[in-house]
Amino acid sequence: MKPINQFLLENDLRIANNPCVSPDFCLDWEGWQTDLAAGETITHHDKSLVVTSHGEWALTENRHGDHAWQLVPADASIAELEDLMEDGRSIDDRIYFPASYENLIRAKNLFQADHANVQPHSGAQANMAVYFAHLKPGDTVLGMNLAHGGHLTHGHPLNFSGQLYEIVPYGVRQEDERIDYEELNRLAHECRPKLIVVGASAYPRLIDFERIRDVANEVGAAMMTDMAHIAGLVAAGIHPSPVPHSDYVTSTTHKTLRGPRGGLVLCRGEHTKNLNRSVFPGVQGGPLMHIIAAKAVCFKEASEPGFSDYQKRVVANAKRLAGALASSGFRLVSGGTDNHLLLVDVFSKGLTGKVAEEALGRSGITVNKNAIPFDANPPMIASGIRLGTPAVTTRGMGEPEMDRIGELITRVLAAPDDDQITNSVRSKIKALCQQFPLYPDFS
Repeated sequence: MKPINQFLLENDLRIANNPCVSPDFCLDWEGWQTDLAAGETITHHDKSLVVTSHGEWALTENRHGDHAWQLVPADASIAELEDLMEDGRSIDDRIYFPASYENLIRAKNLFQADHANVQPHSGAQANMAVYFAHLKPGDTVLGMNLAHGGHLTHGHPLNFSGQLYEIVPYGVRQEDERIDYEELNRLAHECRPKLIVVGASAYPRLIDFERIRDVANEVGAAMMTDMAHIAGLVAAGIHPSPVPHSDYVTSTTHKTLRGPRGGLVLCRGEHTKNLNRSVFPGVQGGPLMHIIAAKAVCFKEASEPGFSDYQKRVVANAKRLAGALASSGFRLVSGGTDNHLLLVDVFSKGLTGKVAEEALGRSGITVNKNAIPFDANPPMIASGIRLGTPAVTTRGMGEPEMDRIGELITRVLAAPDDDQITNSVRSKIKALCQQFPLYPDFS
C-alpha cells in the first residue's frame, strides 16, 4: 500500500476532492502563501492537523482549491523518509502528498488536465454540473442531435438540458454519416451559443476537437466535451484527446475506462472554483466515498502500459467485428468504425432494432436497439443496433472470436423467430464464454 493511502486509512480520514465542506475545515491560502514565501512555518487550522509517528501532518490548500498533506518530520530528515516520497515532493524540509486518496492527481495526470473533480455520481450529473457552472437558464447551447449519435444531456427536449436551455442541434451528413463540421460552423455563427457540446453516445468515428475549438473561438463560446464513451481510448492515446481544446471535459468512469459506475469532470484552471461549487453544493450532496476510492483504482490501472495494449485490442476487435458483419451483407453506419463501437443498420435487412435486440438477447448476445441517422422508425423501435467490444476484450477474446460472434449474429438475424436457431446459438455463446471466464481462478 502506498504511504499516503496507509496514512489516510490509519487516521480514518474521509476526504473528498474538496475537503472544504465546512468553514472550520478550510485553510487560508493567502496566509499560507505569505508564510511560505517568507520561509516561516506554514500556518494551518487546528482541525486540519494530525500527529503521527512521522511528525505533524497538516492539510494545505492552494489558490485553485487543490489540497495536499504536509509533513513536518519529527525526528528524521527528508533523506531518511525516502520511503514516503512516492507521489510526493519536498519543499523546504517538508513533504507534500496529494489529498483525496491521490485521486485528483491521478485523474489530472492521466488526462493532462488543469483540474479534476471526481465527485459526480454519473456522466449525466457531470454534464449538469458543467451546465450549472457556466450557463444560466435560457442560454443557447449547440449540441449533437440525439438522433445522430448524441446524448440525452446534449439537449433532448425531455431532458433537463432541453428544458432549461435554448438548444440548437447539429449532426452528421446524410451522404457519409460523419459529423458535418461545415454545418456546425454555420449554426454556431448564426446562433452564437454560449456553450458548444461535443461528444456522442453512438458515433463510431474520430472527432476533430481542434476544428470545433476553432469554431468556438470564432463565436466566443466555451467548449464542453463529453468523452464518456471514448475516455479509455483517450487515456491510452488511441483517440485524440479533447482536453487541450476544451474548457470542460466530462466522462463516466465505466465504459471504455473500465472503472466503477460514476462520473468525472476535468476543466481549465480558471473554471475550477465555479465547477467545484456547481458539483457541491450545486447539484449533489455528499460524495460517494466507496465509488471515489474505486475511481482511484481505475485511474491507476488506466495509467499502466497494459491498459494501452488492452485499448488497442478493443479497437482491433471492433474493426474485425465490423468487417465480419459487413461481409455478411449488413450496412454499417458511416461504413465502419474508428473506435470501440459500431452501429448496424438492420432495417436494410427488413428488421427493426427492437426485433434484432430481442432476438439476439434470447440467444445470449447483448446489444441495444439504437436509432441511426435519418431514421425512419421511432426511437423505441429504431432501425439499428449498437455493439461494442470492451466487455468481450476484457474477457480475453480476440479477432478470431469476433469472426465467430459476427457469424452467430448473422445466423440469428437471418431467422429471428426461429427458436431452434436461437437455442443453438445460445449454447454456442455459452461455450465461447466458458473458454474465456471472467474469473479464471474461481471457475
